[in-house]
Amino acid sequence: MARDLHPWPTTEADAVAVQERLRAEVRVEEPPQVRTAAGLDVAYRDGDDLVAVVTVLDVATLSVVDSAVVRGKAGFPYVPGLFAFREAPPLLDALDRLSVRPDALVCDGQGLAHPRRFGLACHLGVLTDLPSIGVGKTAMGRYEPPGEERGDWSPLSLDGDVVGRALRTQRGVKPVFVSIGHRFTLDAACDLVLRLAPQYRLPETTRTADHLGRVLD
Repeated sequence: MARDLHPWPTTEADAVAVQERLRAEVRVEEPPQVRTAAGLDVAYRDGDDLVAVVTVLDVATLSVVDSAVVRGKAGFPYVPGLFAFREAPPLLDALDRLSVRPDALVCDGQGLAHPRRFGLACHLGVLTDLPSIGVGKTAMGRYEPPGEERGDWSPLSLDGDVVGRALRTQRGVKPVFVSIGHRFTLDAACDLVLRLAPQYRLPETTRTADHLGRVLD
């Protein structure tokens, strides 16, 4: 599923260079119709042991229609801002094992809300050319609290740029932080997240992937 756009680097400098080069490949545009959405999550065990999980949901029913799991070891050290080089390779392996090709990727992490504007959601989106978004639990940047009602949002800014939104998915709960990965607009990304989060703070894509990873622990 992935395009061969770069070898996987082994040094921090080479990884940063890959991000700097590939961020020009990110496209901000209206996505095609999203009927299925994949949740992507990586859980760590002892040390660098990890489990990469992908679940594919029917957006209309929120039922899981496919899933894949890859166990392995992280091949890159823990460096803030370079998580994709630990997590993308096993997640791409998991995507390759699916029988249902998702219309969009929903990453448990960041997209443009990243110091070099190229977080995990951007990286996976560019490598697969699939529409992708990041839905983070914590903010990468500054924001004012959005209104308390479901659907309320406020801009998320980093170094003076708007890189995403703090989105309230449920009344009175903490917001999630939505950013574009690839082939999405912010409006479309937030609309999708709200469709995927009818009851809880986190979208069902994230919840099902996280649950499957825990079951396998």
